[in-house]
Amino acid sequence: MKKKIRLFHLLIIFTLFLSACNLPSNNVEDIASTSAAQTVEALLSATSAIVIRTPTFTVAPPLVTATLTPIPLPIITSTSAATATSNCNVAQFITDVTFPDGTAVTPGQAFVKKWRIKNIGSCTWTGFSLVFDSGDSMGGPASKPISTVGPGQEIDLEVNLTAPATTGSYKGYWRITTNGNVLVPVVSGYQGKSFYVDIKVQNTTTGSPSATATITPTATITSTPFVFTVTSVLFNVTGSCPNFNYTFSVTTSGPGTVTLHRVFSDGSADPYPATLSFNSAGTQTSPSIPMTFNKPGSSAWVDVYIDSPNQKQFGRATFTCP
Repeated sequence: MKKKIRLFHLLIIFTLFLSACNLPSNNVEDIASTSAAQTVEALLSATSAIVIRTPTFTVAPPLVTATLTPIPLPIITSTSAATATSNCNVAQFITDVTFPDGTAVTPGQAFVKKWRIKNIGSCTWTGFSLVFDSGDSMGGPASKPISTVGPGQEIDLEVNLTAPATTGSYKGYWRITTNGNVLVPVVSGYQGKSFYVDIKVQNTTTGSPSATATITPTATITSTPFVFTVTSVLFNVTGSCPNFNYTFSVTTSGPGTVTLHRVFSDGSADPYPATLSFNSAGTQTSPSIPMTFNKPGSSAWVDVYIDSPNQKQFGRATFTCP
């Protein structure tokens, strides 16, 4: 910029100098001078036409940063494979068909014990066995195959036994195993797992009076001996699905001690019996017991098994979810 201004001043001075010499001349130098002056004027005209512009800077708009919104990955829910339930293989003791508990037999007597059992599970029994569990085997087999039994069907299981030669009370426990040698729970059975044969071996004696003896009839007073027993077990259920409460009332025929445990519909049972003491015939009621069950469209139940004196299952509390 400064160089252009300085040149502009020099051209003005040079022009004034030439203007002072107005005399015409044919001299070649004058002609040259005149030509030079004209050239300078042209330059000045060109210079005056120069427009000094201030450069304009255009500011580019700021870059727009794109915001990425992450798209969540789909949630993959794994569905576990169906597993076998505890309701697949479940038995129920129905009754003693032959030789009910406490039957008297003679020493060495052969007899056939028969139990009626029902398949209350959801699976068919195929290749199952009746096996001796504990107690007195009485000459019975270690195991015996059971024919095929479908869900809801009943079967009479029997074993050939021989009473011991010595008098006394004898009891043998039997169970059911699957074709994989897995024990099957027995609802209404002993402790929810077995059933048994219970006999009393007694001697039978006969005699005849002497021929010379004189028999004088005497009055015989007979009395029925007192038998302590549980006469009933009644349940009371309150609440609704899924929270229930229940109590059970045990009634006896007289004074004595009752031992009992609960048996559940899933085949489980109390590990140890509870004890109730009665000073006389009467009824005792358990405290309120909570029960949680939440399976729509199905039901569950609880029974009480009297270990002593009856050795029998009583009552039933049923819990149903609509």
